[in-house]
Amino acid sequence: MEALLKNGAVGTLVRYFINGNLSYSRKGIKALAAGYASSEDIAVPVDAEKEDAEKVDQNLVTWEPDDEDNPQNWPMWNKILVTSLLSFYTFAVYVGSSLYTSSEEDVMEIFHVSFTKSALGLALYVLGYGLGCLLFSPLSEIPAVGRNPPYAVSGFLFVILCIPTSLVNNYPGLMVLRFLLGFMASPCLATAGASFADIWLPAQFPFAVAMWAAVASIGPTLGPLISSFAVEKLGWHFSSWELLIISGPVYLLIILFLPETSGPTILYYRAKRLREHTGNANLMSEAEEKQKHLTASSLLWDALIKPWELNIKDPAILFTTVYLGLVYGIFYSFFESLPLVYPVHYGFSATSTSLIFIGVAPAIFLAFFTHCIYLHKRVVSRMMDGTFGELENHLIPGLIASPLLPAGLFIFAWTSRPEVHWIVPTIGLAITSSGIYLLAQGIFMYIPIIYPKYAASIFAANSMARSLFAFTAILVAKPMFDGIGVDGGVSLLAGLMVVCMVGIGLLFRYGKALRARSRFAGN
Repeated sequence: MEALLKNGAVGTLVRYFINGNLSYSRKGIKALAAGYASSEDIAVPVDAEKEDAEKVDQNLVTWEPDDEDNPQNWPMWNKILVTSLLSFYTFAVYVGSSLYTSSEEDVMEIFHVSFTKSALGLALYVLGYGLGCLLFSPLSEIPAVGRNPPYAVSGFLFVILCIPTSLVNNYPGLMVLRFLLGFMASPCLATAGASFADIWLPAQFPFAVAMWAAVASIGPTLGPLISSFAVEKLGWHFSSWELLIISGPVYLLIILFLPETSGPTILYYRAKRLREHTGNANLMSEAEEKQKHLTASSLLWDALIKPWELNIKDPAILFTTVYLGLVYGIFYSFFESLPLVYPVHYGFSATSTSLIFIGVAPAIFLAFFTHCIYLHKRVVSRMMDGTFGELENHLIPGLIASPLLPAGLFIFAWTSRPEVHWIVPTIGLAITSSGIYLLAQGIFMYIPIIYPKYAASIFAANSMARSLFAFTAILVAKPMFDGIGVDGGVSLLAGLMVVCMVGIGLLFRYGKALRARSRFAGN
């Protein structure tokens, strides 16, 4: 626990003001320098054999065997705590999107705006965290920055912005604040996966991501449930106060106990301290050497242009981006369809309608446990012994789950009527949600393995595409459902999922050939 407090954001700042330098090391500078022979020109590991010293860059600062500063060597409880903190933070961010839905009717009435303008508060929040990913994801890859500063700075602004959002009394101000909230919430969505890769070994990493994704999936579904009863009694502002109540304590835990997880960042500051201590200006970490010529223009290129270049030039990437974008849009369109089904056909109140989402949580957790069993039995062991087969086998969970999406949507569309019990469309909603979770897991495991060099750019574009589709779905869902009915609108979405189901089957069948033709794969 002492090491976590020492290397959290607050502990790091305290040590910086005391010592005048930044360090994420768990041991002192003398212990770090003990492995190097001090010289004005060279620093050689003391215990290195002569023949090895001739083969290795003697000025390269890297990990020692069983180095306790290496995040992958941290104690298991450290890793579990980091994963839990980031998962809770992700839950707070995602639940913040849908908490607002309980306030939409009051926003319409108080500010005299249409339903679409009222729903813009949800849409702008989602758009904000999609845009933020394009900035914060590449920023966290810079060794001098690392993971923690984006978490700490944006998280502070996120929590602070909850206060004016809870007090604002004009429509334009509310919309601007909702967008800024989403934008400042994005680092945990853009960077949490990278933080997990920093600390977990390859065989453990899929389980951490699976848990994180399950929490992220449940977050939006619980938002209406958490806020509806409070908004009914305490007014529309209270949904924003609830976001502050949820995110504030989580943020305090983040800045106190979340250590820097980026290995390149830890080595960057280790090299910096060793240069100061030994007087050898040539000491440098590998990432520092690679990125010492990094410019603002190249950073902007990687953030804003590179992701879309990859999508344009590689059809496999483009398909996964569009597929997950549509899935995300469908997920958020349910928030607009439920008030047209349960109150109208079954006489549910607004608070009772919010309870419907309780049925989604067990479905997602069932999908999560099923996926973990699959990872344990089919993936990890075979990857370790080299018998996993083609990389397209990572798509198997998504391939199996893809029929669940149109099946659940058709059930919801065709049974949302008074003569059918309300549990039946709710089952359709649960089936769709579990299918979304499994599909996303399959694609998220496939992309970084076939395109490792460009994984960050692809995920940034994927996150942006999901937010754009969700933004559009939130605004057009209600007019679409009013025009062609819930049955027609949801059936249309189900039809799109049938097309995508064929698409992922083709990707599974011909993915190897596409990789062979792509200049990105394997890099």
